[in-house]
Amino acid sequence: MLIASQKKKENIAEYLLYMWQIEDLIRAYKLDIDAINSGIVEKFDQPAEIKKEILGWYESLIDMMRREGVAESGHLQLNKNVIIDLTDLHLRLMKSPKEPFYSAEFYKTLPYIVELRSKAKDKVKGEIETCFDALYGVLMLRLQGKEVTPETQQAISQISRFLAVLSEKYKQDRNNELDL
Repeated sequence: MLIASQKKKENIAEYLLYMWQIEDLIRAYKLDIDAINSGIVEKFDQPAEIKKEILGWYESLIDMMRREGVAESGHLQLNKNVIIDLTDLHLRLMKSPKEPFYSAEFYKTLPYIVELRSKAKDKVKGEIETCFDALYGVLMLRLQGKEVTPETQQAISQISRFLAVLSEKYKQDRNNELDL
């Protein structure tokens, strides 16, 4: 909760990847709030009232995951909404003659997106979600101590640069500082 709210303000891409990680963490704890409390919440160096808020946040996420049918896999609607918002912004940026740098960054990334989509089982995902899937997949590989090939690392570096630009544009848009 504390980390999520900070990331949401500062970097929407980091926020979304963090929230996907939280979804998987909740699944790893089998949606058991008592296990999450003892394994996660109680380890926070926070006052009791903050721990109570954090526990409530996890409880609400568990409830949403059950109601939305994503207890086993998939993403919460609140996280899907972030992808929708980023995709909408991406499309506006691509149409804007005032954003040649953004378009150039996207076109540098596009070959990697095309390659990833050709290998994916779910071919209906958009470009932005494909980028996040790639970053999250590599994050999971690293957490498992698995090797990331130089080719994959090159793709991830470009995708990261692109999403960093999109995240900055998102922040500007939220602060009404973006003139398209």
